[in-house]
Amino acid sequence: MPVILVAPAAFKGTFGPRQVADSIAVGVRRALPDAKVLTCPVADGGDGLLEAVLPPGSLRERVPVTGPLGEQVNAELGWLDSETAIFASSSACGLALVPPDRRAPLRATSRGVGELIWEAADRGAKTVVVGLGGSATVDGGTGAGRGLGWSFKDAAGAELPEGGGALGDLVTIGSGWRLDAQVVALADVTTPLAGPSGAAAVFGPQKGASRPQVDQLAAGLGRLAECLAQSGHPGLDLLPGGGAAGGLGAGLAAFARATLTPGAPWVLDRLGFDAALATVDLVITAEGEFDATSRAGKVTGEIVKRAQAARRKVAVVAARSSSIPEILVVAGEGGTLTPSDIEGLGERAAREALRLPAS
Repeated sequence: MPVILVAPAAFKGTFGPRQVADSIAVGVRRALPDAKVLTCPVADGGDGLLEAVLPPGSLRERVPVTGPLGEQVNAELGWLDSETAIFASSSACGLALVPPDRRAPLRATSRGVGELIWEAADRGAKTVVVGLGGSATVDGGTGAGRGLGWSFKDAAGAELPEGGGALGDLVTIGSGWRLDAQVVALADVTTPLAGPSGAAAVFGPQKGASRPQVDQLAAGLGRLAECLAQSGHPGLDLLPGGGAAGGLGAGLAAFARATLTPGAPWVLDRLGFDAALATVDLVITAEGEFDATSRAGKVTGEIVKRAQAARRKVAVVAARSSSIPEILVVAGEGGTLTPSDIEGLGERAAREALRLPAS
């Protein structure tokens, strides 16, 4: 009896990882009615983080914080145990919180992330895990810094406006409040804060920035890095993952003394993925779009790497995909998938990976 592990990430904007796992499992059982199917929803710091790592019955709270455009939003704060809080930064400053016609990459703020860290610490958290990804912001984490009491002033001593658009005028950074909790920031990319391959260039267009706005944001993040170096935080411009969530990774390293760590390995290790992998014949992972970037920090790429290292068959299900040599990818035609579509792709993935006849 074959054993198949279904370990998908969220399909951004449509289905969480649990929904995707359940649909793929239906398709796998259609191909192999006698198979033992294990489901393991996964994440790498962005969408679906709490769904992947929180055990059933874990405490989840809705906490009001400042949203990306300054309006109040109810962010989700989860608890792994009584002293370990966890949340996705997208819950406080995510692009999904901003309608396309209101996107404002120059003024969007990550302030709610800092507020939520402070609130978690105030509620007793000794460790706060922050998943980075899916933000509407390119503010270098200065908004999160403001939520932790930091200040950012121009040459005249005036507080800068919120957002990354004003950072080119930054001259002085004022220290924040004392934060006793340890902060762990989970990054799904290795992008640095500044430079030609920094957060503004890579992620600015995704958040609605025009070419001139990307240049303005890039200059601002470069100036932020200079000021951070002058205030005792050198090297944050090139820190791998510092550009995650529009520079929030580097910002949390500076303003919350965060430890920045790759999110995919953190999540998989916490879930005991390798132990499960050792018992299976086939792994099926999934995400909305699988391409070369998926192998540069995303959880699907990490699963493929671990499966190949363990000499296990592996397949990827996706709504859309680029051609990836040596990886079996079963993809849709690029549109939004329904649960039934995902079931069909899961069935195809099982049949092709195990060389079963087509249905």
